[in-house]
Amino acid sequence: MLELNKSGTDDRPGPGRLPAQDPGPDAAPATRPAGDAPSAAEAGERVPLRPYLVAAAILCALYFLYGYFQYSRFGSPSWDLGIFEQEVRAYAGFDAPVVDIKGPGYLILGDHFSPIVALLAPLYWLWPSAEALLFAQAALFALGAVIVGRTTQQLLGGRSGLCVTVAYGLSWGIQEAVKADFHEIAFAVPLLALVCRALLLKRYTAALLWSLPLVLVKEDLGATVAVVGFLLFVYGRRLQGALLAAFGVAAFVVTLMVLIPAASSAGTYDYWTKIDKNGEQDVSMLDSVLGVLNSSVKIEMLVFLIGITAFMALRSPLTLLIVPTLGWRLLSQDSNHWGMVWHYSAILMPVLFLALADGVRRSRDSHRPWLASYAKVAVPVAAAIAVALTQHLPLRDLLRPETYRTDDARSQAARAALDAIPVGARVETDITLMAHLTSDRTVYWVGGAPGTAPDIVAINLDFGWSRPIQDPVAYAQQLHPEARYRLKHRGGSFVVMERTTPEPAEIPDARDD
Repeated sequence: MLELNKSGTDDRPGPGRLPAQDPGPDAAPATRPAGDAPSAAEAGERVPLRPYLVAAAILCALYFLYGYFQYSRFGSPSWDLGIFEQEVRAYAGFDAPVVDIKGPGYLILGDHFSPIVALLAPLYWLWPSAEALLFAQAALFALGAVIVGRTTQQLLGGRSGLCVTVAYGLSWGIQEAVKADFHEIAFAVPLLALVCRALLLKRYTAALLWSLPLVLVKEDLGATVAVVGFLLFVYGRRLQGALLAAFGVAAFVVTLMVLIPAASSAGTYDYWTKIDKNGEQDVSMLDSVLGVLNSSVKIEMLVFLIGITAFMALRSPLTLLIVPTLGWRLLSQDSNHWGMVWHYSAILMPVLFLALADGVRRSRDSHRPWLASYAKVAVPVAAAIAVALTQHLPLRDLLRPETYRTDDARSQAARAALDAIPVGARVETDITLMAHLTSDRTVYWVGGAPGTAPDIVAINLDFGWSRPIQDPVAYAQQLHPEARYRLKHRGGSFVVMERTTPEPAEIPDARDD
């Protein structure tokens, strides 16, 4: 179980254990008896960096290859990659982060508060494409592997660091996030790894400083920052902990109650409805709380979250850092938040695997013989679990030849449709072509831009419409009765229609590119 008042084991002090609190910089150095294990700081001086950089480079390549070929085969699973490219493109042009995919003139900070995404602007200057975002995410995830693995070796020694690097790098939370294209949480992964590293190595000021940028990643992470403050308080840094916890709570409240509503055209935080509405039915907060474990999907997710650490994460107080994220996910009425798919669990991976390292350290000298014995094998067990699960996870596709075939009939038809759309045009489209257009066109979500009369309506007839589209031109004119369209290109399931009537004198919330 979690033990907040101890930093070493669940037993009384003995050889090889870390002290409960850092004696501070003014304390005289203690002489370490022969045979005692080195401290984390001493071990850190001898932990080589090169093996972890090599492992990170391999993981980065795997993540990017998967994302690149999914993108090249027009297989994006959602509109998010297009949304984030529009946001980064705006920052790169020193414009307000308007994302027309969400609606003409839509200010994205009124949806999710993620200003940290602006850091990708310099990369976008060099590489103005959605692929740049996929590479950035791959690199950030791989950076997390360096931090997690090297910290583990500093704590546990031996080959434990590389084993945990493999377990983290192949974990289902990271793999599913790679499959889901780019999301802002990519920045939280290395930041949380650095926070946990600092806590484990008793660098408490560093833990405080690394946690501060989390409030710029996503609006809910202020609650996670508050938990970091709580841990600092428990570890004896009471003033730092109290101030950080207060900052985290304040950031959480101000972001949800003030900043996002101020940027939103609706004047509210739209995602409250994920908790208090199930479809059109109102759900009370009491019912949401009582229903946190009312689905086998939720229970499965919780088991696999802890199971990938061979259940040793339960021995570390670091596990408390996953509670805020799990809390809103379990309260949500949206089933997409519950399970093991999408990107929602990626930020939990560095916390859990460093909690694994801490749990093993705490258990090695336990007075419970079974626990001490299990601690000796928990790290390789976790690595074996990650490797075994990969056969059911996205990266397995990199072993399949068809993954690398981007010249199939569907991809060729999609590229022909792209060629039929002029650069600079205003395009209304579905997910299939969206992220391939956002770098040099103004892109709207199909059906989400009434009154704009876009230059082009481009759709994939096989996208999965609720009703099959029999007459694409009539469908375009149904979307925009103020304009007329004609068929410009058709190939395979892709149809491109262009407006034949003059552009409206006033386009709602339109921007000059």
